[in-house]
Amino acid sequence: MSTFRFTVGPWNVHEGNETFGPGIRPSIPLEEKIKKFAEIGMHGVQFHDDDAVPDMNNMSDKAIIDYAKDVKAMLDKYGLFAEFVAPRLWFDARCNDGAYTASLKENYDFAIWRSKRSCDIAKALGTNKIQLWLAREGTLCAEGKNPVEKILQLRDAMNTILEYDKDALILVEPKPNEPIDRSYCGTVGHALGLGAYTVDPSRVGVCIESAHSILAGLDPANDMAYAIALGKLWGVHLNDQNGMKYDQDKAFGVDNLRQAFNQVKVLYENNFGDNGKMECVGLDVKAMRSQPAEDCYAHIVKSKRIFEILLEKVKRFDYKFQAECVKEQNFEKLEMYVMELLMGA
Repeated sequence: MSTFRFTVGPWNVHEGNETFGPGIRPSIPLEEKIKKFAEIGMHGVQFHDDDAVPDMNNMSDKAIIDYAKDVKAMLDKYGLFAEFVAPRLWFDARCNDGAYTASLKENYDFAIWRSKRSCDIAKALGTNKIQLWLAREGTLCAEGKNPVEKILQLRDAMNTILEYDKDALILVEPKPNEPIDRSYCGTVGHALGLGAYTVDPSRVGVCIESAHSILAGLDPANDMAYAIALGKLWGVHLNDQNGMKYDQDKAFGVDNLRQAFNQVKVLYENNFGDNGKMECVGLDVKAMRSQPAEDCYAHIVKSKRIFEILLEKVKRFDYKFQAECVKEQNFEKLEMYVMELLMGA
């Protein structure tokens, strides 16, 4: 049966910055966040490379590792683990036109340097998972790149990571657009197809984010099922999304409760968490901009609680009744059963 370990990232407690306005809440030190994560029932922490080592671009390789070891001690202090490290390449001006698909060699070389340091940081934090959200791997101007050449260049970058760290697992987090206009790796199928042509496909899987699937016009539970069927669902980012617009990272289940139910259901039914990759229930959720600073963890607590309530409903799901409905081909009856289950009728 599934073992659910909950994780969250430092970026999920933020100042409220957005495209149309600056931050409105004070910054919180990393240790204070980690302490609070433990208090609200998280089991682990997701990291960008520069969450763990903020000034890494100006540090030696050894200094980066030493700094990360101090962060590991901080995690140990509060009984938490590191789930993954993700190179935050999209924040650096050198990656404005892509990191692994950069047009200029010096920018590509920088992305590879950061990725290798991410492997070092991950090892110091006690994890072998490298998460790749390929935020700018695509085009702003469709004619600006040769797509075949750049997709192969992206594959080569993944190969470099796999060859640099023989223990590393790569989790690709697909997203169809934003901040890039057209992504080269926008869906679970793209991610797994690319992974199949790396030097070691056995070490490339995916992390499915609910909102990213919705942005692609797909169903998050089916995306998870697709990856599970191929043995490749090594992480999830649960959140919610109101339609195909900008990425919202809403609390899990607040807009699409039935979709959320089916995400929990597919994870529970397929022993997520116990399939050999230390799979975690990552909550990638953001507080509403209006949220008071003194209660800026409420969206995380809410998401975890919604997951737990839906899990109890999944455990009550009547599979015998479902089988009868399928035999009768009476899906109206089955759908009404699901709605009554969700509404507590």
